Amino acid sequence: MENLHSSPESITPISALIITYNEEASIARCIRSLEKVADEIIVIDSFSTDDTAKICHDLGVTFIEHRFEGHIQQKNFAITQANHDYCLSLDADEELNDEAIQSILSLKNNFSADGYTINRRNNYCGTWVKHSGWYPDRKLRLWHKKKGTWQGVNPHDSFKMDHGSSTGHIQGELKHYTVASLSAHVQQINYFTDIAAEELQKKGKRASLCDILLRPPFKFFRDYVLKLGFLDGLAGLMIAANSSHSVFLKYSKLYYLQRHEKAS
Repeated sequence: MENLHSSPESITPISALIITYNEEASIARCIRSLEKVADEIIVIDSFSTDDTAKICHDLGVTFIEHRFEGHIQQKNFAITQANHDYCLSLDADEELNDEAIQSILSLKNNFSADGYTINRRNNYCGTWVKHSGWYPDRKLRLWHKKKGTWQGVNPHDSFKMDHGSSTGHIQGELKHYTVASLSAHVQQINYFTDIAAEELQKKGKRASLCDILLRPPFKFFRDYVLKLGFLDGLAGLMIAANSSHSVFLKYSKLYYLQRHEKAS
C-alpha cells in the first residue's frame, strides 16, 4: 500500500497495525480513523470467515493472513511486517478521536519520545464509561518498533518498552467499542477466560479454593465501590458483576485444568 500522506523528509512516517478475526462490523471505522495519520495500514487477519477481508481490500490496506497463535504473538508478528520505525497499534473495535488525530499529526513533525500513551474511553452497550476502573484506561499504542515488544498473559496484552526508553502522552482519546450487548459480553468472558486459564496453566500458575472464593467478590468491590463504578449507573453495575464473574470463571477453569493434569 502506498503512503497515505506524501510528506517531506522531516515528517516521520507511521505504520498502523491491526489484528483481526471476523471484524466486519467495526474494521472500516477503525481503518478510516487511521487513514488520517498513517503512512501505511497493515491488517493481520486470522483467516476471517466474514467480510473482513473484502472490506480491507476495498479500503486499500495491506491485508496479510497469518495463523493465530495468541494475541501477543499475533501483534508481535504484525510489527515484523511494518515498513516504518514508528508503529501505531489499534484493535479493530477502536478508533482515534479528532483530538488524538491532530495530536499524532503534530507528533510526526517532532517525535521526542520512544513511545506514547493515550487515554482510552470504553463504550459499554451504548454507554461511555467514566469510572469502574475503565477510564482513563491509559494504553501505550504508539512506539518505535525496536524499543519494546508485546508482552503479558493472553488474551491480555500490553506493549512493554525496553529499559531506558522514554515515553510521552498523546492528547485526545482512543474510543473503544467494547461490547454491544450483555449477551455478547457473556460470550466474550467465556472465550477469554478459556484462554486466560490455559495460559496461566502453561506458566505454572495454580488456583486454590481461596482464589475462587475471595478474588471475585474483591474484584466486584474494587470496581463498583473503590473505582466508583456506581457512578456509571446500570453500566457500572453490569461491568462490576461481569468482571467478578470473569475472575470466578478464570480461576475455576484453572482449578479444573490442574485437577485434570494431576489425574492424567
